[in-house]
Amino acid sequence: MNMPRYFIVIAIVLLLWNLMGLAAFAMQYTADLTELAKSDPVTAQAFAAMPAWVWIAYTIAVGAGTLGAVLLLMKKAAAASLFLLSLIAVVVQFGYTFLGTDLLALKGPSVIAFPAFIVVMAIIQLLYARNLVGKGVLR
Repeated sequence: MNMPRYFIVIAIVLLLWNLMGLAAFAMQYTADLTELAKSDPVTAQAFAAMPAWVWIAYTIAVGAGTLGAVLLLMKKAAAASLFLLSLIAVVVQFGYTFLGTDLLALKGPSVIAFPAFIVVMAIIQLLYARNLVGKGVLR
């Protein structure tokens, strides 16, 4: 099957999106919590209290998403499985963030906006890859 004309553009956008996720992870994981607490004590406390299993879910979310985007560029069907793994990890991570902490009560409902966008992007990249697998574009 011929590759759709927009395939490369979408694949590169998804790779850049996932690379931004890796950068965000690195910044959060290595954040100086003492400095962060001066400007945002709630977020600093949330990072400090985050259990290891949530950091692992975060790592899987961004790692699987990035690898999925690379495999998408390589036209490999395994991209869809990695995007599914990424979506599951994103849901686990944000499930803890909003159900296992008081972050929502302390910061208000606006704190949900960007995580919701991240979930939507994870769904979109999964559906896109599955669609391409179904059309025989990814093998």
